[in-house]
Amino acid sequence: MLVLYPDIKPYHRQHLKVSPPHEIYVEESGNPRGIPVLFIHGGPGGGCTPQYRRFFDPQKYRIILFDQRGAGKSTPHAELMNNDTQSLLDDIETIRRALKVKSWVLFGGSWGSTLSLLYAEKYPEHVLGMILRGIFLCRKSDIDWLYRHGASLVFPDYWEDFIAPIPVDEREDLLAAYYKRLVSNNELARMAAAKAWSLWEARCSTLRPSASSVEFFSQPHIALAMARIEVHFFSHHGFLEPNQILREANRLKGIPGTIVHGRYDMICPLDNAFELSKIWHDASLNIVRDAGHSAMEPGTVDALIRATRDMSMRYADEFSV
Repeated sequence: MLVLYPDIKPYHRQHLKVSPPHEIYVEESGNPRGIPVLFIHGGPGGGCTPQYRRFFDPQKYRIILFDQRGAGKSTPHAELMNNDTQSLLDDIETIRRALKVKSWVLFGGSWGSTLSLLYAEKYPEHVLGMILRGIFLCRKSDIDWLYRHGASLVFPDYWEDFIAPIPVDEREDLLAAYYKRLVSNNELARMAAAKAWSLWEARCSTLRPSASSVEFFSQPHIALAMARIEVHFFSHHGFLEPNQILREANRLKGIPGTIVHGRYDMICPLDNAFELSKIWHDASLNIVRDAGHSAMEPGTVDALIRATRDMSMRYADEFSV
């Protein structure tokens, strides 16, 4: 079974000014003359970690990571103003032009798969290929699964903790109830809601309980950005039209890809990937039999490393690898 590549450090870091008040963090590592690959993190609001560089052979890839608006090292932290899906797609184009990349591979998981698909549908000429994990189509049914009725049936004990901060008379619309608290001026209420929100997602993300995942997503800096930005996006249906990604998936024709999805993904159920694979015929679907949603589960890591290795072989002759 394949494992992550050794840890590496970036050779270049910068903050790019986009529409006010945002500045987005961008870093590059690996081979400056290698195959450009853009890592698009999840959430929205999750941010990047050094581990994410390790899905790629640093001798073969020019590894580009960025933190989306309000997330990670981007500023202002957890900011919702001018933070929507179209703005994030514009930011990806800003990064591409700033780094003088003609076309690149997109690597995204969960919400990162959402943005990757939307970008590829809008700018197919700039996409060499895609490696996507834990597909999230951002349909109403996908959002309802996690925040209304679905995952709650699998994890009723964790669900009780999730709804605990919300009074009974507000539980019919948990997104609205959480939104009210996460944008309030009451710091204690805001942080309590952020922690409960992020803890629910962390607990549902792995097939087997993961203390490290729970610890990571419980960090105040991480929890606040992810909770505020997720509830903002999901309350606005991802700033997308109904079923937009599948309706426009014909635009993916000719783009090679690999879809990796855990059989027991309780954040983004497998039907997301299955429905996409029926339309995106240039992609192969790899169902990991012993995994949930997390990118860091062994079977998923193995599948993703194999996918990046195969993609590098496809484009080896075009780049200095």
